[in-house]
Amino acid sequence: MSDNQKNNNDENNFFNKNPLVTFAIFSIVIILVFKTLIGDESSLNGSMQTAKRTQQVSYSQMKDLVDAKGVQKVEIGQTFIKAVSTDGRTVYTTRIVRGDTKLIESLDKQKIEYQGFSETNWFTEMFGWMFPFLIIMGIWMFFAGRMQKSMGSGGILGMGNSKKMVNSEKPKTKFDDVAGVEEAKEEVQEIVDFLKFPGRYVEIGAKIPKGVLLVGSPGTGKTLLAKAVAGEADVPFFSVSGSSFIEMFVGVGAARVRDLFEQAKKDAPSIIFIDEIDAIGKSRAAGGMMGGNDEREQTLNQLLAEMDGFGTDTPVIILAATNRPEVLDAALLRPGRFDRQVLVDKPDFEGRIKILNVHMKTVKMDDDVEIKEIARLTAGLAGADLANIINEAALLAGRKSQKTVTQKDLYESVERAIAGLAKKSRRINPKEKKIVAYHESGHALLAEITEGAKKVSKVSIVPRGLAALGYTLNKPEENKFMMQQHELWAEVDVLLGGRAAEEVFIGEISTGAGNDLERATDIIKSMVQTYGMSDVAGLMVLEKSRQSFLGGGQQATREYSDKMAENMDEFIKSSLAQHYLDVVSSLEEYRGAIEDMVKLLYKKENITGDEVRDIIINFEKENGIESKVSEVHNDIEEELKQDAKMADETLASKED
Repeated sequence: MSDNQKNNNDENNFFNKNPLVTFAIFSIVIILVFKTLIGDESSLNGSMQTAKRTQQVSYSQMKDLVDAKGVQKVEIGQTFIKAVSTDGRTVYTTRIVRGDTKLIESLDKQKIEYQGFSETNWFTEMFGWMFPFLIIMGIWMFFAGRMQKSMGSGGILGMGNSKKMVNSEKPKTKFDDVAGVEEAKEEVQEIVDFLKFPGRYVEIGAKIPKGVLLVGSPGTGKTLLAKAVAGEADVPFFSVSGSSFIEMFVGVGAARVRDLFEQAKKDAPSIIFIDEIDAIGKSRAAGGMMGGNDEREQTLNQLLAEMDGFGTDTPVIILAATNRPEVLDAALLRPGRFDRQVLVDKPDFEGRIKILNVHMKTVKMDDDVEIKEIARLTAGLAGADLANIINEAALLAGRKSQKTVTQKDLYESVERAIAGLAKKSRRINPKEKKIVAYHESGHALLAEITEGAKKVSKVSIVPRGLAALGYTLNKPEENKFMMQQHELWAEVDVLLGGRAAEEVFIGEISTGAGNDLERATDIIKSMVQTYGMSDVAGLMVLEKSRQSFLGGGQQATREYSDKMAENMDEFIKSSLAQHYLDVVSSLEEYRGAIEDMVKLLYKKENITGDEVRDIIINFEKENGIESKVSEVHNDIEEELKQDAKMADETLASKED
């Protein structure tokens, strides 16, 4: 047995884990030994024990024996009287009669030796005064056990070591199981080599980073990548959440940090993975003049000290993950601690194809499945979202008792992820259905005839999610990381298309365009405040952009005058009004196409983007209108061809 195993056995034995019970047992043993050694103080005890028989007599008979000097010794208890006969062979016993004092007078008169005795023995006396203590101790241990279970396995109120809070394993995950983050895998590859062959780096004097910080949006695969590093290196993987170090007592988190690093060093080479490190690594400057005695700061200080406590030749690598790198303490990010930050970003088109293929390995797919089409529809989704889409499609197929997952199931799953669950039981009245049909048709028409807009993938008037009575899905263009000014204005036009269609064809507007107007306002406001796309502020930035993987949650600081705010409000108002008039004009021009689209929506409730384009193109041909749809799609196809050509040239240059 190793020393570590012996130490663990010593720590986990019954007496070490239950010190109060150990103390109680020790106290009882000492009392028993003490009572055995000192014996009984009663001088009549020996005579009582040598008597051969015991005889029960009445109280009057006992008095007669005393008067006749028939007894030599008497003991008086709380309820009984014992007397030894003159020959010492018999012990007479009787019950005391309360209030009678003549017996004592007779004993004094006959000069018979007497004394009192306790009818309870030493064990019952000891039990009497220990019983309340045992009850209190039992209640305390009961509640202590309940608190230990509720607060974790570190002891009362979470105090104790971190061994049971740390998930220690040897992951079987490999880099092949992680798709869509090729650049991130290349960054951590050298960590795998260092853990496998540390001597190779130490001999030439190379210093491997002590810590690597994985940053990215939720669901991009940071934890999976960390497990893959440990799996490729075949080393122990100690994973713990940052919140596990935080408790109500100062010093508990610091103790757990020490325990965690001790475990990792014993099993080196190894990897420590701290998920959501922002729970303990938040910047100390953000707390103001609070002092250094709070639990989070003490835990962070201990983490910093531990990361400085071993050299770069120690084969222990610390991986941490967060989606809030902007709030981390500067001391945590300095060279020598977390030397490197690796961005685990949302996958591009090729990455989404790889991720979908990974999750499709265990799912029976139909031969007609076009995974590239699903990848195009899911631009902007993270790996966890894609995994959920495949699983939802499999659940849908199983619900229908199908043998395989079809393309239709995947389409439905994508719509669930983007727009929400279809509310088939939500019956809307014909009037509202008509409004929704014209509203969505307005969005679809503007998306197809406006240069720079995203083309339509599907239009539906089936309610989905919490509030959507209908929706228009747009197929985003691939590999697009920025938007030009005309594309932003195109998005504003598409958003205004729904409300404008209600006014043109219904004659009255509804509340259905509330979210559209909010998004359109935000786009124009960003063009003024952040992108410098207006004459209101020129090139001056009115709002600083903040990097955040969570999105939102931070209030912008106003850094401009009231006059500037007034000018900006006027620009937003006038821009929305002007573009709204342009949208209304386009809808008037394509009135017949909108009517045909609404009729088809009434009939099928769901129409595809191709059907929308066919309706618009046929209307343009019938009315001799120059097709705007073909112009838009020709531009898109030309851009895609140029992107493909550039990609082929890049690949050829790498091969050379």
